[in-house]
Amino acid sequence: MNIHELIRKYDVPVPRYTSYPTVPYWEKAPTKEEWLESVRHTAKSPGGWSLYLHIPYCETLCTFCGCNNTITKDHSKGSPYVDSILKELSVYTKAVPEILQKPLAHIHLGGGTPTFLSAAELKSLLAPILKQFPIADHGFHASIEVDPRRTNHEQLVTLRDLGFRRISMGVQDFDAEVQRLMNRIQPFEVTQKLTTDARALGFDSVNFDLIYGLAKQTRASMKESVERTIALRPDRIALYSLAIVPWIKPAQRLFKDEDLPVPEEKRELYELARAELINAGYVEIGMDHFALPTDALAIALREGTLHRNFMGYTETRTDLLLGLGVSAISETPDSFHQNEKVLPLYEQKINAGEVPTHRGHRLTDRDRQLREQILKFMTRGEVQFTDAAQATQAKEILQPMIEDGLVKIENHQLKLTDAGRPFLRNACVCFDERLRAAKPETRIFSKSI
Repeated sequence: MNIHELIRKYDVPVPRYTSYPTVPYWEKAPTKEEWLESVRHTAKSPGGWSLYLHIPYCETLCTFCGCNNTITKDHSKGSPYVDSILKELSVYTKAVPEILQKPLAHIHLGGGTPTFLSAAELKSLLAPILKQFPIADHGFHASIEVDPRRTNHEQLVTLRDLGFRRISMGVQDFDAEVQRLMNRIQPFEVTQKLTTDARALGFDSVNFDLIYGLAKQTRASMKESVERTIALRPDRIALYSLAIVPWIKPAQRLFKDEDLPVPEEKRELYELARAELINAGYVEIGMDHFALPTDALAIALREGTLHRNFMGYTETRTDLLLGLGVSAISETPDSFHQNEKVLPLYEQKINAGEVPTHRGHRLTDRDRQLREQILKFMTRGEVQFTDAAQATQAKEILQPMIEDGLVKIENHQLKLTDAGRPFLRNACVCFDERLRAAKPETRIFSKSI
C-alpha cells in the first residue's frame, strides 16, 4: 500500500495527546481544596517545577490559529493583565507556601502574543517572579513565544537581562500569497532581523514555528520556505500540521476549502520539508519537531530523557507545571487543572482571591498508567505493555497498522516503524481507553494528517 492509500485510510480525527486523558474526556474535576492539596504535595517533592504564563492578546487574528486569544490593538490592557497574573500567583503562594522553596526550573510565556506587552510590562511581570523563587542550579530555562512583527529591540534586551535565552518565533510560511490568506503579512527580512538581533544579544536557542497544509501552499512555496528557514539556521523547528477545527475557530472559514491541499498533497508537503531539514543536518524529534544535533532536545532524545507536556517537547521533566493566566493549563502527577477561558470571568475570580478554575481532572491509577505509556511512545517510539491482556488488545486494535507495516509488536513491546511516523497519533489510540469507550459520533479532534 503506497503513502497515498495509507493517508486515505488513516486520516481520521485523532487526539494530539498533549495529555491523557485528553481534555474532552476530563471528568471528576478536583475541588479547589483538592487541587491546592495536589500542588502542595507536589511542591514538597524533590526537584524543580515549571511555570507557564499565558498572554492572550493579539493585534490581529491569524486564520490558522486555534489558540485562546483576545484580538485588540488597545495596549492599555497589558498592565492590568500583568497585575491579574501576579494576583493569581499570590493565591498559590499564600495557599501553598511550600512552593516558595521549590527551585524554578522552567518559565515559558505563550499566547496569544506575549510581546503584546511592552518591555516595561514584561519586566513588571517577570522580575517579581524571578526574585520570589529560588532558581534551579542546573538546567534553568526561560523561553518566550514571539511574533516577529510585534517584537522590538527593547523587549529583547529586557528579556535577555532577565535571564531569557530561548525564543520561539511564529513564522508559518514565507510565501506572500499564503501569508495573505493567513492574514499574517511577515516579510522574510522581518524574521531575519529578529533572528540576527536575538543571537547578537545572547539568545542561544532560536525556534521557528512552521505550518504545513495552509491555504494555497504548494510544493514550490513549501520548498522555498524551508530553504529560507535553513538559511537562518534556527536551533529548533516545529513543523505543525494545520488543524482544521472551524467548529471551534470560525475564523478558519475565511479561506475556501478548495484553497487547502488535499490530505495526500498535505502529507507530501511535510515529507518534502522533512527531507530538506534532515539533509541540512536536523534531527527529527518525536512528532512535528526538528533540532540541530547540538540542541538540548536532540541530546535529550539520544539520552532518553525527552519529555512532552502542554508546552510541547522539553528536554527534562518536572513534576509540577503551574499555568497562570486565562485558559492556562496546569498539571501535577495526579491532576489536571485549567483556568477560566473567558477573560472577564478569569479576572472576576482573581479579584475575589480565588483559584480561577474552569475545569480539571483527577487521574485514576489507570489514567496515570496509560498516560506514562502514551508519553513514552510519543517521545521514544516504543513502549512496554503492562501485561499480556493489554498486548493482546493492542494487537487487535492495531492489526491494520501492523499489516501495513506501520507498527510492530514484539518482545511485549509496541514499536513504531519509520513508515509509521506519520501515523504516530493513530497508534496511540490503542492506549486511549476513554476515547474507545466514548465512541464519539461528532468531530472533536483534528484529523491525524
